[in-house]
Amino acid sequence: MHFDLPDLRLLLAIAASGSLSRAAATIPVAVSAASNRLRLLEARSGVVLFTRSAEGMQATPAGRLVLEGARSVLAQAQVLQDTLEELTGQRRFTLHLAASTVSNSTLLPAVLGPFLADYPEVDLQLSEYKSVEVLRAVLAGECEIGVYDSPTVDPGVVTLPFRTERLVLLVPAEHPLAGREQVRLEDALGYPFICLPNERPMQRFVEGLALNLARPLKVRVRAPSFEAIAQLVAREAGIAMLPETAAMRAEQELPVQRVALEERWATLELRLCFRSWEQLSSHGRQLVTFLSGQ
Repeated sequence: MHFDLPDLRLLLAIAASGSLSRAAATIPVAVSAASNRLRLLEARSGVVLFTRSAEGMQATPAGRLVLEGARSVLAQAQVLQDTLEELTGQRRFTLHLAASTVSNSTLLPAVLGPFLADYPEVDLQLSEYKSVEVLRAVLAGECEIGVYDSPTVDPGVVTLPFRTERLVLLVPAEHPLAGREQVRLEDALGYPFICLPNERPMQRFVEGLALNLARPLKVRVRAPSFEAIAQLVAREAGIAMLPETAAMRAEQELPVQRVALEERWATLELRLCFRSWEQLSSHGRQLVTFLSGQ
């Protein structure tokens, strides 16, 4: 049988108001046109959708089932309408993504570029948190998707593997540690370090590791980015701990060398997290699919 979206909107308006005339006024359409539309729909379907009385109109048992389906169809139609408006630039869509320092500063910028090129209607808001705070932000609905580097799991979120990253030392090319294949963190704590600002989550993690060894970092200078840190290391201002991706880039351009760390904590398993597939927006699903494929 045939029906269209105005038919469904009329049914919902009648159910909400209990009156054909009030429903017609909210659409708006003439009462005679609304009455004719309802009569034809009931005739085509062979189902009486509303009972009429002096008190107004009430959905029949069959009508209540039809109303449930109408709500679902209209909701899906609105989703499609929103998607078409976003794709044609009539509507902007903002995705909120929470990420740890390592993923935020090294891996995500490179992989998010192609996604944003494919979806020009999307604006991305990227916030940096400690890994445990990424999970909290996703659970609280502050961010739709998170990327974190911790074995921590929470039954309230779905997690998927993303990448593996390692923390390494970056040292000047002529530094005493430069000839070593790998070292333990305690072997490096006697040297001055070039660090991120102390409010950055990764820096708090690194300084916590040193405190656990009862040998606080000798922080010589704090720099705003991994690139700035690498420049200072190249000038022999100190050594640093960086994600290997950032350290490898620095090695290609500067007189520096990366040195592997022996500790198990130096290997980071980066994971995606979100509350559930059903709760993701359509663009959120596309981003999760894109990132998990990367």
